[in-house]
Amino acid sequence: MALQHIEPTPNSGLPPPIPSDQLGPPPGVGLKEFIVMIAAIMAINALGIDIMLPALPALGHDLHIPNENDRQWIISAYMIGFGVTQLIYGPLSDWYGRKPILIITVALYALMALAAAAAPDFASVVAARVLMGMFAGSTRILTVSIVRDRFSGRHMARVVSLAFMVFLAVPIIAPALGKLILVLSSWHAIFVFLALFATCTATWIGLRMPETLHPEYRRPIRFGVIMRGFRAALTDRGSLGYTLAMSLMFGALLGFLNSSQQLFDHVFHDLEHFPLIFALIAFGMVIAAATNSRIVGRFGPRRVSHTAVFAFIAITTTHLGVVLAGWETMWSFTALQSATMICFGLASSNFGALAMERMGELAGTAASVQGFISTLLAAVIGLIVGQLFDGTVLPIVGGYFLLGWGALAAVLWAERGKLFLAHHEDQLIHA
Repeated sequence: MALQHIEPTPNSGLPPPIPSDQLGPPPGVGLKEFIVMIAAIMAINALGIDIMLPALPALGHDLHIPNENDRQWIISAYMIGFGVTQLIYGPLSDWYGRKPILIITVALYALMALAAAAAPDFASVVAARVLMGMFAGSTRILTVSIVRDRFSGRHMARVVSLAFMVFLAVPIIAPALGKLILVLSSWHAIFVFLALFATCTATWIGLRMPETLHPEYRRPIRFGVIMRGFRAALTDRGSLGYTLAMSLMFGALLGFLNSSQQLFDHVFHDLEHFPLIFALIAFGMVIAAATNSRIVGRFGPRRVSHTAVFAFIAITTTHLGVVLAGWETMWSFTALQSATMICFGLASSNFGALAMERMGELAGTAASVQGFISTLLAAVIGLIVGQLFDGTVLPIVGGYFLLGWGALAAVLWAERGKLFLAHHEDQLIHA
């Protein structure tokens, strides 16, 4: 599908459109390889989180961390680092190009993983994890930028969806992979594996991926443009509302991730099946991705995401009732948590698009601002929920319940109380 040619006006601040004959995978890279490469870049971040979950007890024991809740900093420190750098990679890559920024940051991620493997104490591991997250922040921004450089419209959506489907295998298998490494070696080897995976990915990019940013599209880093993006993202009702809704639901998920290993150890007393149950729960995200790709074109992102938020609340309310009644088992938790993950996937995948709806020419900077806010706020929320773990399911399920209602309130504010509308123009809502 050819792009409609639009001549940029002198003051529009927009680069000229990509010629239609230049769209598609980069020269010398087939579509399948391009999709797998994008998925591998995305997987660096997912592996950095989920592969660590089975290792928390061994890491805490070896580094003499008696308080199990303190071990959650291995996850939270990474996410905090991941959030704080979201603002810088977009502008940096717009000026210096996607490829050098990506290779440098992935290489530094590998270096910090090796530093974590050799860390002598818990504080050093946490510091290395913060830095790992900071360098992994490039993977979120640059994967979207690289795909956007080479594709547009429906073609871009298809490539992102296919890459995401490949990527979703990572959180399903990562805990099992982490446990396998622990059986064969120690938690140090997990960090070495992360370093090797990142190094292989960076080498692959260096050898096979040409620079995707067209030379005429390079833009110098301008403080004024960044501030305009900040102002637009923070003052537009839709942008701020959906970013907050996304933050609250993501925070609930991180609260579960932070305390998931403790949950299966102290509540269900079945660490042996933790990787399997985690995979079953994570499979809800695969179902959500497949379902969303089929229905969002017909019903629109508002109807899908708003319905998903109400379903999220209904399921978490049911789950909270099961917990308070004393009926919770490992299998009831698995079933209800899987259903919650489906709703989370349907809502969050569309919240991002709705938050960007009116960002116009500031889309890149606004996306960085929204990523910064949503990831950092979610990391803090997830840390708070995780630190409330008291040997029961209640903090996790209660967190989902309260944060689901908070997300609905944010959506209602963003839409001025008008939900389920198919098209934005039908709402007559203006910032």
